[in-house]
Amino acid sequence: MPEVFKNFINGEWVLSKTGATFNDINPADKSDIVGVFPKSGSEDINMAVEAASSAFDKWRKTPAPARAEIIYKAENLLRKRKEEIAKIATKEMGKILDETKGDVQEGIDTAFYMAGEGRRLFGDTTPSELKNKFCMSVRMPIGVVGLICPWNFPVAIPSWKIFPALICGNTVVLKPASDAPASSMELVQILEEAGMPKGVVNLVHGSGEETGMALVEHPKVNLISFTGSAEVGKKIGELCGRNLKRCSLELGGKNAQIVMDDANIDLAVDGALWGAFGTTGQRCTATSRLIVHKAVLKEFTEKLVERAKKIRIGNGLSPDTDMGPVINESQLKKIHSYVEIGKKEGARLLTGGYFYEEGDCKKGFFYMPTIFMDGHSTMRIAQDEIFGPVVLIMPVNSFDEAIEVMNSTNYGLSSSVYTKDIDRAFKAVYIDYSKRLQKAQIDTAKEH
Repeated sequence: MPEVFKNFINGEWVLSKTGATFNDINPADKSDIVGVFPKSGSEDINMAVEAASSAFDKWRKTPAPARAEIIYKAENLLRKRKEEIAKIATKEMGKILDETKGDVQEGIDTAFYMAGEGRRLFGDTTPSELKNKFCMSVRMPIGVVGLICPWNFPVAIPSWKIFPALICGNTVVLKPASDAPASSMELVQILEEAGMPKGVVNLVHGSGEETGMALVEHPKVNLISFTGSAEVGKKIGELCGRNLKRCSLELGGKNAQIVMDDANIDLAVDGALWGAFGTTGQRCTATSRLIVHKAVLKEFTEKLVERAKKIRIGNGLSPDTDMGPVINESQLKKIHSYVEIGKKEGARLLTGGYFYEEGDCKKGFFYMPTIFMDGHSTMRIAQDEIFGPVVLIMPVNSFDEAIEVMNSTNYGLSSSVYTKDIDRAFKAVYIDYSKRLQKAQIDTAKEH
């Protein structure tokens, strides 16, 4: 029987008031249930928020260096349990063990950095415009913060949100993704063991639609930090704006890698393989467009396809695996539907484009690394975030055209350029930024 887990509210591990549960499924083997977790509702969220609200005054008055001592203890515990937590993360969300070790390491690094910030919460002094007056500012916590996290970096992203919030004196209600709840539970257990006072950190499992939105709408939550899709982010931003909550959103991307005619092709292929197929393409920063100068298009494409065909697909816990499964069946079907769209749009399929079901992989949600050729900016597969191992090669004639193609989407998250010309590289940084800013201003004007 799979283990049954609970919420963490006011320093206690408790069952959900709804009595409902959901299964945390291993995407490499859908018959393997990692654990059973509470499918919480608004009553559970209310209990957690009330606990965080009650704990806030005492926590904010705790000296920041003392808060830092607890976070530093958590850093040490994370470091000791790195291998164990990485295996849990791989088992519940699929990416290879080397990646989940890196995921946990980001949590360790964030805790270490933020512990140091306990002695650097500096304010400012400024001259007064009035006689015999002295002006200064000090940093003050915001209050109860609601943290809604995705499944693809199940330790790193909660760490990026939790540790800064805590060191600044805020209290926390964490709602992890229902596809990867066990990793967040491990992180909260470590904070409990490190000596975090009751009510300061609370963990509530459940769906985004019910549990997440209940957290967003709760009147005692002063800030929401959300990482996820642009569609959901728009809804959260609207609700926070309507209720004058502070809001931090980190949303989707349709990221591009430019490969110029003077690029080191082998290095560019290495970058493209990692960017497109690392984490099975399930990253907001995944490379889903390859903008390649026609002078090197043939060489780059041939080498990329050859390397992609050699990617070893399988369970992320196996040391021989290069790429793990897709997170769930729904996402698997979505990826394949976009492959079909790409074919209908006229993109030329070079490799992949089908479910991978050889050997033990038939038990899970696996998809072949997929490369399309002959892409152009009007294609849906060049515009929509697919969130899977699918990449589109888009030929260009010049550097200026490459920048135009790069900026032809509504997303503006990450990009890269491969060139040996340092002037061109710096132009890419400046032109890319300025054109994105101009486009954002135009889009905003259109909306209003």
